[in-house]
Amino acid sequence: MSSLVNGSDGNSQTRAVASTETQDIQDHDVRPYLSPSETLAVDQTVHLSKIATNQDESHATSQLQRTATTASAAGPVYSVFSRNQKRFIIFMASWAGFFSPISGTIYYPALNPLAADLNVSNTLINLTLTSYMIFQGLAPSFFGDFSDAAGRRPAYAICFSIYIAANIGLALQNSYPALFILRCIQSTGSSATIAMCSAVVADIATPAERGTYMGVAYSGSLLGPAIGPVIGGLLADFVGWRAIFWFLLALGAAFVIVFGVFLPETARSQVGNGSVPPKGWNMSLINILAIRKSRQLDPKETSESVEDEAALPRKKITFPNPLRSVSVIFDKANALLLFYNGFIFAAFYAVSAVIPSQFAEIYHFNEFQIGLCYIPCGAGAMTAVLVNGRILDGNFSRWCKKLGIKIRKGRDQDLSNFPIEKVRLQIGIPAAYASAAFTCIFGWLIHVDGPLAAVLVVLFFTNFAISVSYNVTTTLLVDLYPKSPATAGAANNLVRCLLGAGFTAAVIPLVNAIGRGWTFTAFSVFLFITSPMLWLLYFRGMGLRSDRHRRQEQKKISKEEREILGSSGEAGGPHEGGQAEGELPQGPVEVKIEQGSTDIHR
Repeated sequence: MSSLVNGSDGNSQTRAVASTETQDIQDHDVRPYLSPSETLAVDQTVHLSKIATNQDESHATSQLQRTATTASAAGPVYSVFSRNQKRFIIFMASWAGFFSPISGTIYYPALNPLAADLNVSNTLINLTLTSYMIFQGLAPSFFGDFSDAAGRRPAYAICFSIYIAANIGLALQNSYPALFILRCIQSTGSSATIAMCSAVVADIATPAERGTYMGVAYSGSLLGPAIGPVIGGLLADFVGWRAIFWFLLALGAAFVIVFGVFLPETARSQVGNGSVPPKGWNMSLINILAIRKSRQLDPKETSESVEDEAALPRKKITFPNPLRSVSVIFDKANALLLFYNGFIFAAFYAVSAVIPSQFAEIYHFNEFQIGLCYIPCGAGAMTAVLVNGRILDGNFSRWCKKLGIKIRKGRDQDLSNFPIEKVRLQIGIPAAYASAAFTCIFGWLIHVDGPLAAVLVVLFFTNFAISVSYNVTTTLLVDLYPKSPATAGAANNLVRCLLGAGFTAAVIPLVNAIGRGWTFTAFSVFLFITSPMLWLLYFRGMGLRSDRHRRQEQKKISKEEREILGSSGEAGGPHEGGQAEGELPQGPVEVKIEQGSTDIHR
């Protein structure tokens, strides 16, 4: 068996001991060049090789497994934040994610008054809805990449600065061009917060508890479309459409105050598991006060929770690259997940979009009454949040027990050989079929001008099923991209919003052309015939994931080889590759154990 042993000396770079060629080197030849930690690792390995010589190989293997288990248990916890701190962080992420959808739907009841005040047609006013959704899909591709590199707090700060400024402009504007442009800016500032919901969950939650936290984190984005029209209808009817944007401004300012004082940085590239003190604009006011206080105390006391700051996977902060999100979409497994998730949520947008016009025609409701009809949508979404998170975590525990895997509370879990796709989609696939069925039932109920009570009940279950399916797929996406969750979330947002914009634009013309029932039958049939995308991911997802990891490792190795060759050519010197005499080149130490022998080679 083989293992890689890496050693470090303080905060200096890991010194590698190996041969430039692939050849065996006896341990007594390499020992003078090893650091203390490397020497200890080699001694342990030699000891185990002797066990393998004198005893059967299975006994040596069990010794190695116990050693690895002990080392894993002694490592730092996944997150040092307490349970209450995690709840607060998730609440803030959910609150932030609330702004993008509510800013879109609160605007619906004001469409007619805006068209009248600005002297434009309803068609032009509706273009501000489409443009909002387009920017809602595009903007997170920039902010997701930025937040993975710079941290969550800087990304939130920039987003809400843009959002608050846009709301001030919208409340004061008096022309259609200003309305159109400022709505795009408003969408840019608010939309990235949804992608960062999944990123914050990935920062603090292990796979075993991720389902519950994801459900709560996305409750804001699911609740926003439901209560937005209610609030918008009240404000537009009793105060005027400008009050909508003043309300959003006040809500955004309230978030910024709480955010600035209390919300800690969670990005693992900046603070690790939360034990590394943040720096600069990653610090909240509470962080600043706590760090000042800690400097007065003895800093020598350590804990197993503290991570090495030098070991953090810091990323160089550059201009955000939206192509990183696009590259996520073009992976086979991701494409299956993202596009079907987009189809599900597009059906949600289609249902929401027809309610104002069709309910006004069928039930002769005004704007406020139409807004009240969205309450069952919010109730269904919130019920899904409360129920589905526990179901996801319970199913994860059941699979771990089935496979003989022990869940270590608060510790990360290696999912490389774990069928996480099956674990999540066992809940998601039935919910997807239920979403398609209830969407069809909703269409035929309003087609025959059915009883309002029946329509509202179906709206509840439609949004419940859609929310469960959406929660499952977003949780799975975080499981697949734990190191760059905001970038993956931005890819999800891009597909979801662009498909949603397409379905929203198509639903009213389809209703006028073929009727309400057949329109939603078409949407339901589309969801059924594309459902094999989920089944393919269910049965082949683990293999597709392994292929992606293999390609990434090959690219990484090729890049490292090019860097080594480049540095060797630049270094020069008396020895080939610029290597000083008597010094071994850097690289990992590989200890190869065979029956009766121990070799160390590169």
